[in-house]
Amino acid sequence: MQQPLDCLNNLTQDDWLIGYNSHQFNQIAQEFYLELTHLSACGTSPKIIIAEREPVRFLASFIAACAANCQVFLCNPDWGTQEWQQVFDLVQPDIILGKLPHSPTLPLPHSPLPTPHSPLIMIPTGGSSGQIKFAIHTWETLIASVQGFTQYFQLKQVNSFCILPLYHVSGLMQFMRSFTTAGKLVIQPFKAVESGQTLNIKQPDFFISLVPTQLQRLLQNPELTEWLSQFHTVLLGGAPAWNELLEKARFHSIRLAPTYGMTETASQIATLKPDDFLSGKISSGQILPHAKVTIRNQQGEILKSNQIGNINIHAQSLALGYYPITRENQDIFQVDDLGFLDDQGHLNIVGRNSDKIITGGENIYPAEIESAIQATQMVGDICVIGIPDKHWGQVLTAIYIPKESDTSALKIQTLLKDKLSKFKIPKYWIPQQNLPRNSQGKINRQQLQQIATEFLENPIT
Repeated sequence: MQQPLDCLNNLTQDDWLIGYNSHQFNQIAQEFYLELTHLSACGTSPKIIIAEREPVRFLASFIAACAANCQVFLCNPDWGTQEWQQVFDLVQPDIILGKLPHSPTLPLPHSPLPTPHSPLIMIPTGGSSGQIKFAIHTWETLIASVQGFTQYFQLKQVNSFCILPLYHVSGLMQFMRSFTTAGKLVIQPFKAVESGQTLNIKQPDFFISLVPTQLQRLLQNPELTEWLSQFHTVLLGGAPAWNELLEKARFHSIRLAPTYGMTETASQIATLKPDDFLSGKISSGQILPHAKVTIRNQQGEILKSNQIGNINIHAQSLALGYYPITRENQDIFQVDDLGFLDDQGHLNIVGRNSDKIITGGENIYPAEIESAIQATQMVGDICVIGIPDKHWGQVLTAIYIPKESDTSALKIQTLLKDKLSKFKIPKYWIPQQNLPRNSQGKINRQQLQQIATEFLENPIT
């Protein structure tokens, strides 16, 4: 396995970073590495926050910090004052890279920790709930994910077209796959792609990663749909995709690969191969070689095929814990998701345990209802939540963006009557102009609860 310093020293290609200056990347990385090794010579490991907005500086700083065995914290430069204060209180950084939009109160100076044998890479997660956490990764856990990916797709080099944030695991791992396999990397903002500013590359040689809302928007443009259909593989993750979207992608022969993974697993641990997707299969696919998944009941017993239970992950790419605390049992990670393994060993996701809504004693998973509502083609976006109710425990509430100004809840409900049981049809319908989603497409349910509460207290008559 190549270490970060080996990767940096072996970087001879001048054109691997498409759309940016590859030589500038190498120069910045080498200079910053030398600065950090001077600090490390004192036997200390500085804590480095990387919030660079410019991609070359972000990635060069990251690889230099890893090569110098530093503790690296990847951060979103657009976090607000409250979020940055959380980060500063938790991290107490020694070095900050990037111009922050706010100036939080810096904590008292402290003594840097001894230099570790391997870089610690802290990747943010949980920001959509308002409480930022950092999953603790190492170079080894990230490389395990890369190796699982290359083995699964039977590749020696990975070329990536990245439009996702580099501070997030979904963007970072695209860099890691290309950088450590001597592949090529394109970095371009999604807005540029959406406006038709696509770089001249051979799409059949590239992977591209999207979240469902991005795929939906690209498929609304015939030229971009054609462009997308040329890619080797279109990885889709970050949030559940609805059936209508998947069917549309299949209709246009998009080589889609729905994936399942998270920050804690260094991106995907299950992926449906494009040929299986195009042949009509709907699932999160097979488990990648570096991981193992078991489905267990509440007593911890392993369930058989097609039995729904808690998803447990064993993987070489598992995070060690959440900064600054490492997990006691690092061999296995039980996630909040419920699912099952079918007879082919494909992973199928049913929904999140914590999102489960209990109404009148019935267990309901929002994903099923959201998919049925999306299939009516009358909404641009939808999220179903449960609102506390004295009589029912919780009542189903749909918060949605109507596609047309005259789209009424009654019209949607009428179309749902033949598709869903009566108790699965939302009681309250709250139209909105947009839904609070982060850059990975994940919904902020805490904010939706506030929207619903305010709406029900002051209903529009």
